[in-house]
Amino acid sequence: MHLSYWEYKTWLSDIDYTIVGSGIVGLNCALQLKNRFPKAKILILEKGILPQGASTKNAGFACFGSISEILSDLRQHSKEEVCSLVEKRWEGLQLLRKNLGDKAIAFQLHGGHELFLETHHELFAQCSERIKEVNEFLYSIFKEDVFKLHSNSFHFKKIKQKYITNSFEAQLDTGKMMDALLQLVQRKGIRILNSVTVSEFSEHTAAVSVKTDQLEFETTKLLIATNGFAAHLIDGVKVNPARAQVLITKPIANLHIKGTFHLDEGYYYFRNIDGRILLGGGRNLDFKGETTDSFGETAQIQTRLEKLLTEVILPDTHFEIERRWSGIMGVGQEKKPIVQQLSDSVYCGVRLGGMGVAIGSLVGKELADLL
Repeated sequence: MHLSYWEYKTWLSDIDYTIVGSGIVGLNCALQLKNRFPKAKILILEKGILPQGASTKNAGFACFGSISEILSDLRQHSKEEVCSLVEKRWEGLQLLRKNLGDKAIAFQLHGGHELFLETHHELFAQCSERIKEVNEFLYSIFKEDVFKLHSNSFHFKKIKQKYITNSFEAQLDTGKMMDALLQLVQRKGIRILNSVTVSEFSEHTAAVSVKTDQLEFETTKLLIATNGFAAHLIDGVKVNPARAQVLITKPIANLHIKGTFHLDEGYYYFRNIDGRILLGGGRNLDFKGETTDSFGETAQIQTRLEKLLTEVILPDTHFEIERRWSGIMGVGQEKKPIVQQLSDSVYCGVRLGGMGVAIGSLVGKELADLL
């Protein structure tokens, strides 16, 4: 791109902080930097027309982990580590609500429910037996019991007749959340350039040179907040892409389902939104194929999602699919996000582990606070 003197002077000269990625982490990082350094010139680069990755493509669950997810984490992490993860997710959710307000994000506290298929005898037994244990080590965070047994009040089929309910779990409107964040960032005088893909960068004594598919410029500090796409820019950081596929029905008359729902250790999830059922998941059917940063849907997973709708969620209700999409998460062997300084002038906040709504605001703040 051949930039004019005015274009370069206004948008690309004397940049103090450049953030790659305009998702939850990147926008919150920018806000925190502006609060700390009000006179700083901050630029955000986004490769999509809208924020890519998962920030505008998630299911809008304000959650910190179902009981089976927490027990799964305990097989890989210590009790102290899992408790710290939950605490950070909870702290991140409160920061999100504080920054934007519940009305702006359509925050609704209807509780969350984990369902267990009839065939999942062992998983249901294990989770039921360990409710007390999990409640005890989470008590320091919530000051009351988190999980409890609940009857099948929504009359789902082919499941155990008890849910395990989390009264602290809520839901929000992902689109409204991201729109509110973008508006807040722009009101602060932070510039965003969309449809600009960073291809590489190089660090010099006093600046970082950034090369994109559109233009080149220099910045004093570079902060990478691309989560599942991080491997394109950062060598050696242990984060892998993970695609999540989603569908949503057309409006369903008199839809009685309320709250957020999890199945199969969190690999499936659904909710009511605007009188429709939004359902996502199925990555566990094809871990290898879904370890990708390419958007798209597959017949294997979409067929499974539709089968769950027909047999479990809406067994006696006619429905039609209106839309399908996918999002790209950043995951790894460890659940703890990577927030670190990579060199003198380059930093990253990535690997949100599918918990971006919960932890993204906090990771963005922590990323800015590294400076």
